[in-house]
Amino acid sequence: MFGLEKKDARLLIIVCILTMFAPFILNPFPEGSALAQFNAGYPDLMQRFVIFGIFAIGFNILFGLTGYLSFGHAAFLGVGSYAAVWMFKLLSMNVLPAIVLSVIISGLFAMLIGYVSLRRSGIYFSILTLAFAQMMFALAYSVLTPITGGETGLQLALNDPRILGASQTPEGNIPVPSLFGIEMRNSFEMELGAWVFTFNMGYYFCAIIMILAFYLAVRIFRSPFGLMLRAIKSNQQRLNYTGLSPRPYTLAAFVISGMYAGLAGGLMASMDPLAGAERMFWTASGEVVLMTILGGAGTLIGPVLGAGIIKYMENILSKINGDILHAWFSFMPDGLEDFIVTIIYPFIGKGWHLTLGIIFMLVVTFLPGGLVEGGQRIANRFGRKSDDDTSGATSEPAE
Repeated sequence: MFGLEKKDARLLIIVCILTMFAPFILNPFPEGSALAQFNAGYPDLMQRFVIFGIFAIGFNILFGLTGYLSFGHAAFLGVGSYAAVWMFKLLSMNVLPAIVLSVIISGLFAMLIGYVSLRRSGIYFSILTLAFAQMMFALAYSVLTPITGGETGLQLALNDPRILGASQTPEGNIPVPSLFGIEMRNSFEMELGAWVFTFNMGYYFCAIIMILAFYLAVRIFRSPFGLMLRAIKSNQQRLNYTGLSPRPYTLAAFVISGMYAGLAGGLMASMDPLAGAERMFWTASGEVVLMTILGGAGTLIGPVLGAGIIKYMENILSKINGDILHAWFSFMPDGLEDFIVTIIYPFIGKGWHLTLGIIFMLVVTFLPGGLVEGGQRIANRFGRKSDDDTSGATSEPAE
């Protein structure tokens, strides 16, 4: 199916179902209920789920397959965002040309940076990528202000010389990104009893692109090229003894990974036409590393899961404050209520990073393969139980 093995095709179908039905899956609680705080089915957050999923999928091609850990991958995310906004300012508000330019420009930057950085490996490679990313951040933040907008970011304006589109709407407003006239912000709400589900054009556009990006990653993983990348990760010195140079393969993986990051940056600008230097900062690069390791480096669906969990915690868990906690535990006696809130509060709200750090340490310590390994262990345990039950039933006759 689609040129994939049965297992990979099943995984692709699962990803398609999860993305297409996300408005239902992410809104499990009715509006107005105490648990509605945990609903995540609003357009902006759903867009972030799939966009950062693309970012993590691309990073996993480099880190998961070759073992090269880049600490500066957010540079390509920022470059892609800047390229998309400039395309909106100069050409048209159609998102397709902006995304294509984002991928091309990010690929060129990745080729240049990768050509230099891949002369070293290990921690030296990581430090080189971090240095390049911080240099690009500094340039975007201060030196290249006429191009990047500096600390305020690159934004659309009413006087943009847009060649294939109007500079402003008949109402005097700035046009919004669209796909052949269909605006990315268009949404449709469906009410089913106490539940409200939102279907957003921008989200489904990003979701379809993520599915295509995931399919391409599967093909790369299962291709001879992917096998060469695994060989590089396994034993690069032994590969050198065969007479094959690993550099063309690692450079290709670096460029592909950078183009994925540029695609994510272009989609971010397409949903919200603003590009800032903060997208290139080292913390953004560290975030995609966390996503990949948390979900499972070297696995197919792991980075997508990691991206979803981190973005969920960042946008949902961080909004829970003391008042919400007191409302949840108001049925308890006052002293016990205050004690429970005091214990829980440091791990939510502004302290959500503490919870993320604890989860990350537990995963690295007990599940080196990430959440995917945890799921596989659970599946194997249940499978072993069922096998034992079956063997017991067949080998021992009933009395």
